[in-house]
Amino acid sequence: MDTRKELKILFWFIAFFLAAYFLPVGDKSFMTAIYAAMDLLRYYAREHVILCLLPAFFIAGVIAIFVSQGAVIKYFGANTKKWISYSIASVSGTILAVCSCTILPLFSSIHKRGAGLGPAVAFLYSGPAINILAIILTARILGIEMGIARIIGAVVFAIVIGLVMAFIYRKEEKEKKEEQMNFPQTPEKRPLWQTSWHFFTLVLILVFANWGAPSESADPGLWHWIFDHKWQITALLSMFLIYSLIRILKITWWWVALSAVATAVAAVVGGPVIAMVTAIAALSVITLLDKNDEDNKEWTLSTWEFARQIMPLLAIGVVAAGFLLGSTHGDTAIPGIIPSEYVTAFVGDNSIYSNLFASVIGAFMYFATLTEVPILQGLLAAGMNKGPALALLLAGPSLSLPNLLVIRGVMGTQKTVVYALLVIIMATISGMIYGSM
Repeated sequence: MDTRKELKILFWFIAFFLAAYFLPVGDKSFMTAIYAAMDLLRYYAREHVILCLLPAFFIAGVIAIFVSQGAVIKYFGANTKKWISYSIASVSGTILAVCSCTILPLFSSIHKRGAGLGPAVAFLYSGPAINILAIILTARILGIEMGIARIIGAVVFAIVIGLVMAFIYRKEEKEKKEEQMNFPQTPEKRPLWQTSWHFFTLVLILVFANWGAPSESADPGLWHWIFDHKWQITALLSMFLIYSLIRILKITWWWVALSAVATAVAAVVGGPVIAMVTAIAALSVITLLDKNDEDNKEWTLSTWEFARQIMPLLAIGVVAAGFLLGSTHGDTAIPGIIPSEYVTAFVGDNSIYSNLFASVIGAFMYFATLTEVPILQGLLAAGMNKGPALALLLAGPSLSLPNLLVIRGVMGTQKTVVYALLVIIMATISGMIYGSM
């Protein structure tokens, strides 16, 4: 018998028993925090998983299967000129309407395909931080000054954090660089325009299916028009996807046609969410059964691999974030075990402590795409200083407890801690500079 193993099991038995024995079930704040955790989990499941996260897994699958390792190494590899790899990585978020969780399968995919640590981390940060929809919403609701500060901060953060990470782990990067020096230049299976067509069609479906509602105070314009017609635009984009499945992936045309009809019927009968579920299920079936190209089956299997790896950690992280910091979305504001008034009290000035506190809270709190703006609007109205507000904007959307748990599984505990500390430190400094202007 392994004594150490048995003692470890005994320790966890005792720890679980004591936690259950002293569970403060009758305490009002504890029960409210439990409710907040469940409310945030339900909100995430209803509003974020089907329309946002599942399509993102399929996009990650495209990178993993249809984009060759040579192409990833060409633009993000350790041997790529820094100005090319960091330029692409730092502005990549402008085409993705994603949050700190949705970017994870895409980051995991390019990291596994051989991207250099620096460019991969720059991509990881910039994806949620420079989300073009969030930037526009920030400028409209919080002011053009805050919008510009967020753009500059996000791009600079992505590049600096990536460069620092690459410098700290330069020994590993040197080894990767040497490995990639002799990487064979294998020809692409299909023309670049075909892979790009398929990839960007999926990206645009993700963007428009998740196009956020404009604020009530915003002037009527393009944002309103797109929101009012977003499902028509998504339906139009689905026609481009049908073309891609038939002409580019060579899937049997009548399989695709039946899937399209089933999706259309689901949209009429059950609405957009049911239509998306139907489309994802149909896409999974026809690619798994396809015999024309083995890559089509591998695409869905790769998508499942990302989902299996990431979803459990996200669920744990969302529950923990809701319990600690509460559930805030729409008109709902349920406090966590940490009272919200404490948050406001600690960020009322532009001191280093206020900015640091805002950065740390932002690093662990979960923000669904675009929700950071109305949350900050409320905090600013309650007396939050503009410096900590920017610090929260720069740390919050790109980091969260669920995000950190998954990143740890991709690049290890040490790199995850270093990455989080860099974001927190830079957000704190940026908030102090902006608050003093």
